[in-house]
Amino acid sequence: MSAELRVKKLRGSGGYVMARVSDEQQTKGNLGGPDLFLAPIGRLDTAVIGRHFCNTCEKEFEGHPKIEFENPNEEVAENLVLAEKGQYVCNACGSVIAEYREFKKQDESAEVGHAKPLDPQAAQAPQPAQQASQPQAAQVSQPQAAQPQAPQPGPEPAAQDAAATTGSAQQVSSIEGRAIYDENANKVGTAKQVGIDSAQCMVLVIIKNDGTEESVPWAKIKKVGEVVLLGDPAAAAAPAAPGACPKCGFANKPDSKFCEECGAKL
Repeated sequence: MSAELRVKKLRGSGGYVMARVSDEQQTKGNLGGPDLFLAPIGRLDTAVIGRHFCNTCEKEFEGHPKIEFENPNEEVAENLVLAEKGQYVCNACGSVIAEYREFKKQDESAEVGHAKPLDPQAAQAPQPAQQASQPQAAQVSQPQAAQPQAPQPGPEPAAQDAAATTGSAQQVSSIEGRAIYDENANKVGTAKQVGIDSAQCMVLVIIKNDGTEESVPWAKIKKVGEVVLLGDPAAAAAPAAPGACPKCGFANKPDSKFCEECGAKL
C-alpha cells in the first residue's frame, strides 16, 4: 500500500476539511459510499489540513479549524476504552464541523465484550450467558424475553439477521455511545442501546441531537464501524411501493389500513 499522502475532502456533520491523508486513513474514512468521512479517521495533524468549510458560515476558510479534544479513558464495554473524543470547530463562528471518537482495546489479543448499559437500572439487571447477539434487547421492551430457557421465536431470527448484517455480534454489543450519521454525513444523534420493538423487530434506540429518543429499524443501518451509518441513498431515493409499511417495509394491499405483518397503522 502506498504511503503517499493525497489531498481529499473529508466530510463532517457541519462541513468538511481538505487534508492530505494516507491510503490507510482513506480506508478508515470510507463508510461504503463515494464520500470520505472525518469521524472514523479521528484527530489529524493540523499541518496536513489546507482548508476547511463551515456549513453555518457557508464559507470556505484557508488553514485548519480548531481541534478540541479530551482523553476520558472511560471503559464503555468489556475490554474497550474510549481513549479520546474531540471535535473540529470553526474558527469564525465556533460551530462544530466534525466530531470523532477513538476506542482502544485494553487487551489486543482478547475480544470486546458486552457494552456497559447507560441506564443504571439496566446495569443491575442480570445478563444471560448466551445472549451475545442481542445483549440489550430484553432491557428495552421485553424484560421476560431475557429468560434463556424460554426463547421467543420472533427475536431470535431478527437478532441473527442483524448480526449477519454487521458481520459479528461483537459490533452489536459495543454499539452504544457511537455517533449516528445519515447518508448525507449529517450527525443525527448518538446510539443508546439495541432493543426489540413491539413487533418483535430489532431496533437501535438513538438519542437525537435535540435530546429526544427514536427507534431506528435495524434494516436501515447501512454500516457499523467507529460510527454508525444509516440509510441507503439508492433506497431512499426510490419511491415507496403502494401499501408498503413505513415501520417494517411489508408490502400490504393498497387499501390496507394496518400492516398485515406488524400491525402498524398505514
